[in-house]
Amino acid sequence: MDFFSAVAVVAGGVGAVVLAPAALGAAGFSAAGVAAGTIGAKLMSAAAIANGGGVAAGSVVAGLQSAGAAGLSGAATAAVGSVGGAVGWLASSISGE
Repeated sequence: MDFFSAVAVVAGGVGAVVLAPAALGAAGFSAAGVAAGTIGAKLMSAAAIANGGGVAAGSVVAGLQSAGAAGLSGAATAAVGSVGGAVGWLASSISGE
Protein backbone atom coordinates (compact mmCIF):
# COMPACT_ATOMS: atom_id res chain seq x y z
CA MET A 1 0.00 0.00 0.00
CA ASP A 2 1.41 3.35 -0.98
CA PHE A 3 1.46 6.43 1.23
CA PHE A 4 -1.59 8.09 -0.38
CA SER A 5 -3.70 4.96 0.12
CA ALA A 6 -2.62 4.65 3.75
CA VAL A 7 -3.53 8.28 4.41
CA ALA A 8 -6.90 7.78 2.70
CA VAL A 9 -7.67 4.70 4.83
CA VAL A 10 -6.75 6.46 8.09
CA ALA A 11 -8.62 9.64 7.13
CA GLY A 12 -11.71 7.63 6.16
CA GLY A 13 -11.70 5.68 9.41
CA VAL A 14 -11.11 8.68 11.66
CA GLY A 15 -13.55 10.84 9.71
CA ALA A 16 -16.32 8.26 9.97
CA VAL A 17 -15.87 7.84 13.73
CA VAL A 18 -15.82 11.62 14.30
CA LEU A 19 -18.77 12.36 12.02
CA ALA A 20 -21.08 9.48 13.07
CA PRO A 21 -22.41 11.25 16.21
CA ALA A 22 -22.94 14.44 14.22
CA ALA A 23 -24.83 12.52 11.55
CA LEU A 24 -27.05 10.88 14.18
CA GLY A 25 -27.79 14.29 15.70
CA ALA A 26 -28.54 15.80 12.30
CA ALA A 27 -30.97 12.96 11.61
CA GLY A 28 -32.77 13.80 14.86
CA PHE A 29 -31.48 11.09 17.23
CA SER A 30 -30.31 12.68 20.49
CA ALA A 31 -30.08 12.17 24.24
CA ALA A 32 -33.39 14.01 24.61
CA GLY A 33 -35.16 11.63 22.23
CA VAL A 34 -36.13 11.87 18.60
CA ALA A 35 -36.62 15.47 17.51
CA ALA A 36 -39.96 16.31 15.89
CA GLY A 37 -39.97 16.92 12.14
CA THR A 38 -36.69 15.14 11.44
CA ILE A 39 -35.75 12.10 9.41
CA GLY A 40 -35.49 10.22 12.70
CA ALA A 41 -39.09 11.10 13.54
CA LYS A 42 -40.26 9.87 10.14
CA LEU A 43 -38.33 6.62 10.56
CA MET A 44 -39.75 6.12 14.04
CA SER A 45 -43.29 6.81 12.81
CA ALA A 46 -42.93 4.33 9.95
CA ALA A 47 -41.49 1.69 12.28
CA ALA A 48 -44.30 2.21 14.80
CA ILE A 49 -46.98 1.93 12.11
CA ALA A 50 -45.36 -1.23 10.72
CA ASN A 51 -45.27 -2.78 14.20
CA GLY A 52 -48.82 -1.91 15.18
CA GLY A 53 -48.09 1.15 17.30
CA GLY A 54 -44.68 0.65 18.89
CA VAL A 55 -41.07 0.54 17.80
CA ALA A 56 -39.67 -2.97 18.21
CA ALA A 57 -36.73 -3.42 20.55
CA GLY A 58 -33.62 -4.27 18.56
CA SER A 59 -34.89 -2.63 15.39
CA VAL A 60 -32.74 -0.30 13.30
CA VAL A 61 -34.62 2.74 14.61
CA ALA A 62 -34.17 1.60 18.22
CA GLY A 63 -30.45 1.09 17.59
CA LEU A 64 -30.08 4.54 16.03
CA GLN A 65 -31.89 6.14 18.96
CA SER A 66 -29.73 4.24 21.43
CA ALA A 67 -26.56 5.39 19.65
CA GLY A 68 -27.87 8.96 19.49
CA ALA A 69 -28.68 8.96 23.19
CA ALA A 70 -25.66 7.14 24.63
CA GLY A 71 -23.07 7.37 21.87
CA LEU A 72 -21.53 4.54 19.90
CA SER A 73 -20.39 1.42 21.74
CA GLY A 74 -16.86 0.15 21.28
CA ALA A 75 -18.00 -2.43 18.76
CA ALA A 76 -20.04 0.13 16.83
CA THR A 77 -17.09 2.55 16.82
CA ALA A 78 -14.86 -0.21 15.42
CA ALA A 79 -17.43 -1.07 12.76
CA VAL A 80 -17.91 2.56 11.72
CA GLY A 81 -14.15 3.09 11.61
CA SER A 82 -13.66 -0.05 9.51
CA VAL A 83 -16.30 0.99 7.02
CA GLY A 84 -14.82 4.49 6.84
CA GLY A 85 -11.37 3.03 6.24
CA ALA A 86 -12.73 0.79 3.49
CA VAL A 87 -14.41 3.76 1.84
CA GLY A 88 -11.15 5.72 2.07
CA TRP A 89 -9.25 2.84 0.46
CA LEU A 90 -11.89 2.50 -2.27
CA ALA A 91 -11.75 6.23 -2.99
CA SER A 92 -7.95 6.10 -3.30
CA SER A 93 -8.19 3.08 -5.60
CA ILE A 94 -10.76 4.75 -7.84
CA SER A 95 -8.77 7.97 -8.05
CA GLY A 96 -5.80 5.97 -9.31
CA GLU A 97 -3.31 7.55 -6.93
